[in-house]
Amino acid sequence: MSAVVEIASWAFILAGSFFSIVGAVGIVRFPDFWSRLHAASISESAGMILLIVGMCLQAGWTLVTVKLLIIGIFLFITGPTATHAVANAALTTGLRPKEAEGLVGAEPRSAKKS
Repeated sequence: MSAVVEIASWAFILAGSFFSIVGAVGIVRFPDFWSRLHAASISESAGMILLIVGMCLQAGWTLVTVKLLIIGIFLFITGPTATHAVANAALTTGLRPKEAEGLVGAEPRSAKKS
């Protein structure tokens, strides 16, 4: 049974590392602020959850697991909150996302008649 837990924990740790690395690459590679913010928030949250689960499996039922779960809950709440605060501050200061052709804000433009 310990071999199964060991394999599962390393699978979670590797998957979490993968998501974290993909998020970091996305921050560097994406073209604008909004897509970079999306890469940071989504992939880093997924990576953090998977890493915490993998480390909890490695630690077993100990005080370390309780501490990891408390850290995970803290990060699970503060990560999206911080992302929302940064996005709201950017939107308030006038940084708008690119809009698709025919869109103004949230409402589509009326179709042009030829």
